[in-house]
Amino acid sequence: MPRTSERGGPQTRARILQVSNRLFLERGYESVTVAEIAREAGVSSVTVFNHFARKEDLFLDRAADAAELLRTTVRDRAPGTDVLTALQQACSRLVDERHPLSGVADGSVPFFRTVAESPALIARARAIAAELQATLTGELDGDATLLAAFFIAGYSTVLVETARRRIDGEPADTVTTDHRARLDRLFTALREGIVPQR
Repeated sequence: MPRTSERGGPQTRARILQVSNRLFLERGYESVTVAEIAREAGVSSVTVFNHFARKEDLFLDRAADAAELLRTTVRDRAPGTDVLTALQQACSRLVDERHPLSGVADGSVPFFRTVAESPALIARARAIAAELQATLTGELDGDATLLAAFFIAGYSTVLVETARRRIDGEPADTVTTDHRARLDRLFTALREGIVPQR
């Protein structure tokens, strides 16, 4: 395949993502190399790594979106709205929109299954959670480390359970309803255990 322009930009990044996600879903993450992705996308391996720091980020590519969501949720909350309320509202919006970060997006089962079958992707997902905890900590005052740790760990737990049930074939509507309920329980637990910040 002839090389396309490799100067970068959103189109190149989108093409690399499209190719990599198709290959990962078809063959499994571990069976696909960066060289194969580059060849099919019509770029070099160097170009792939110019856009993505590591191979895992080709599949778990929404970490930056999640970090920005946390930052804007804290910074842009309405006057008088505490952090936990703002986070709960943001989580509810994600579910309502079936956003990819919500865990209940349509068509998410192949994604969940691919992650679950890859030790490398599981390890990267855990590292991303730690990075998101650090991002949230940096936005908060008071006992920020504890609140951020509890929220990220709790949200991750809800998400993993939702993914497990979707992989097991439970009906999407039932899992989504339970997902909402578990998020509500998470925020209730956070409020009872940590004084909300204002």
